[in-house]
Amino acid sequence: MKRYKKIVHLVPLEAGRFKFAYIFCLILIFGLFGRLVNLQVFSSSDLQKKARLIQLTKISTLNRRRSIVDRNNRLIAYDKPLYKLWAHPKYFNFPGDATTRLRSIDEVVNKLLPILNVKDEILLSKFANKMTGIELMDEITENQARKIKNLHISGLDLVKYSQRYYPQRNLYSNLIGFVNYENKGSAGLELHLDNQIKVVNKSNLVKKGGDGTPLPDNSGPRDFINDYKRLGLTIDSRLQKASFHSLSKQVIKWGAKKGFAIVMNVNNGEILSLVSIPSYDPNKYWEYDSEIFKGWYSQDLFEPGSTFKPINLALALQEKVIKKDGFVEDNGKINVGGWTLSNWDKRGNGYIDYPKVLQVSSNVGMVKIMKNLPPKTYWNWLNKLGISKSLETDLFESTAGQLKSKDIFVSQPIEPAVASFGKGFSISPLKLAQLHAVLANGGSEVIPHVTVNFKDHLRNNSQKEIFSNEVSKIVLEWMESVVNNGSGVGAKIDGYRIGGKTGTSQKAINGRYTKKKACSFVATFPINNPKYVVLVIVDEPSKAYAYGSTVAVPVAKEIIESLIVIEKIPPQIENNKIIVKKP
Repeated sequence: MKRYKKIVHLVPLEAGRFKFAYIFCLILIFGLFGRLVNLQVFSSSDLQKKARLIQLTKISTLNRRRSIVDRNNRLIAYDKPLYKLWAHPKYFNFPGDATTRLRSIDEVVNKLLPILNVKDEILLSKFANKMTGIELMDEITENQARKIKNLHISGLDLVKYSQRYYPQRNLYSNLIGFVNYENKGSAGLELHLDNQIKVVNKSNLVKKGGDGTPLPDNSGPRDFINDYKRLGLTIDSRLQKASFHSLSKQVIKWGAKKGFAIVMNVNNGEILSLVSIPSYDPNKYWEYDSEIFKGWYSQDLFEPGSTFKPINLALALQEKVIKKDGFVEDNGKINVGGWTLSNWDKRGNGYIDYPKVLQVSSNVGMVKIMKNLPPKTYWNWLNKLGISKSLETDLFESTAGQLKSKDIFVSQPIEPAVASFGKGFSISPLKLAQLHAVLANGGSEVIPHVTVNFKDHLRNNSQKEIFSNEVSKIVLEWMESVVNNGSGVGAKIDGYRIGGKTGTSQKAINGRYTKKKACSFVATFPINNPKYVVLVIVDEPSKAYAYGSTVAVPVAKEIIESLIVIEKIPPQIENNKIIVKKP
């Protein structure tokens, strides 16, 4: 079958239709061009703002603080993530509901009750006819928050925040301090080392494309990396706990106002334990008087009394005004510049050697010994020891001690006389511990500190040599005799060589001495290779027969016993013979 092709006759386009198409295309082109000009020129700034709102996602950063751990990485303080629950009743809607359906407050509350474990009337009372912006609860745990999120209820918002928590409670309170409701350091290390503890995030914006793909920006490679650093302390929690319980028991027993105990490594200044009583629970700081928050062991001053006698003997030896095997006559009292000074028991001890001076804590003996040292030289030594200077440490701001001016000290004989047995000047307990550490380590100055990274500071500061090694060794042997045969005998532990010195110092108020006392004991251990100094001070015991030997010595002994176990320190004496280890 033959197929025929259809012939189409071309007809010229009408001039009117062609003109219409031409004009329409022209208008379209000009319209697009005008739209382009409007977007690129007149609306560019508005469009840029809209683009930024879409592209930049704000990352909500928490006001976080670094954890604090002891030398064995036991947690002392850390941030606990919690949530606040907000409600907006005008948006209440359950999964699967029509978008127009509005659920009642009662329905939402019934869903929340099993999770929050509160009474329904407590939650219902929060609403009070409000329809938005209602804070229902705070301190919601992560587990509770997860369960609330799984409900997928519209109109409920969870806001994450960080709360500081102290798992050891009052064990570290006077050292660590606390942060307030705004998460700001308010006492202790939390305040003093705030810049080392708080976490500062450099950036909190992420740039993304429309599909969520991250876009290049100016953020640094570490801007969004979580901070996992910790503030490490030199403290051992086991020793801290043992010291705390021993001191607490004694403060209660003697009805004392307060107490302090410290264990420090004499070779590098590391503090292994530092406790003070009374203490408080930093998780509930608002329940306590603000006076208790002060670190009085570095901020309050006291006259060290007889615990300073070994330091004075070291000065006399260093200046060669006495000899190791010398004697002094103790008549029980002595007149200096019109003042009568006496021993604590008003009794004389006759001719005694220098170890005996420490054993019986002879004030008269010390006055006669230190009279051999010219007052000007004596004052220069006290000044060199830093009596009137504040300690540069990572603890609280240390209060500078008080020392009479050089003119007064030199011109009035009573001043060097009373200074010989630790009176007439004042220092902080922490300063006293430092001076005994210097004596114990062979004469080199060390800085008491509790943070591990403080050693970086120490590397940049050369240590001062104060006493010769020979002088230190002699005085330590004399201190050992105090524990073996003197007022410190209560600190004696079979098999171990311990040196010490007791102190019972009357407290001066408004320039006059009162019946109030500060009972103290300082120990160096072990004497053959000194590594630790232990200082115990019990302030204002209220019962009779309160002395350094009866109040402070028992605490020090218990602390040393704990230290022996924790540090696994072997005995130095067997069958009354000193053990000498071969190098």
